[in-house]
Amino acid sequence: MTKFKILTLGALVAASSFAVNAESNFSLGAGVGVAESPYKDYDRDVVPIPVISWESDNFWFHGLGGGYYLWNDDTDKLSIAAFYNPMQFKPGDSDDRQLRELDKRKSTMMAGLSYVHNTPYGFLRTTLAGDTLDNSNGVIWDLGWLYRYNAGALTVTPGIGVEWNSDNQNEYYYGVSRSEARRSGLDSYDPEDSWNPYLELTASYSLTDNLSVYGTGRYTHLSDEIKDSPMVDKSWAGIFSTGVTWRF
Repeated sequence: MTKFKILTLGALVAASSFAVNAESNFSLGAGVGVAESPYKDYDRDVVPIPVISWESDNFWFHGLGGGYYLWNDDTDKLSIAAFYNPMQFKPGDSDDRQLRELDKRKSTMMAGLSYVHNTPYGFLRTTLAGDTLDNSNGVIWDLGWLYRYNAGALTVTPGIGVEWNSDNQNEYYYGVSRSEARRSGLDSYDPEDSWNPYLELTASYSLTDNLSVYGTGRYTHLSDEIKDSPMVDKSWAGIFSTGVTWRF
């Protein structure tokens, strides 16, 4: 599977799972995700996605990640978190001749802190995490503000936020080394850190007391540090997922 960012696919699926099953300790579901990568002539992904959500007073698991609560009440939730980052680049998945000469970029495991602050006007959601497998040695930070609106069986949660990538993160996934430049004919490129704003929307509808359908998507506007990479030919990246969940 060739996906491009945890805080799109992984975190977004986790967020949608939480939004759909916010009142349940355990739920299972299945969906399909469509990811639009910013890499040149890169295959669009359409992949199956398991949706798993479980909560206790001390531990939680949503989507591709889980954690241990350091603080957990109705207003504030602070936890140590770890999650799988499926972001990767496979040269053979690009139809661009020059990109096919570049090195592979691997997915990894991220770990750090996650925090949610609830208010009557919405909730703050943020995660700060770093690479644990010595692939990118990068750090990512996601900060968003969301509002959950309930109308009977329908729940809609729009949000706005920003992603920060460290320079190591961008260099690994969007940089072009001198050896790669000589081999491919692309210009060498060494990006700095970046800020990428996004819009997000999750909607769910309860068909029964236990069965729900959901849809969730995010549009991310890429910073110049990413857009200027010779590997990239878009100014945006997108993700959409839809599926069903069963609440136990």
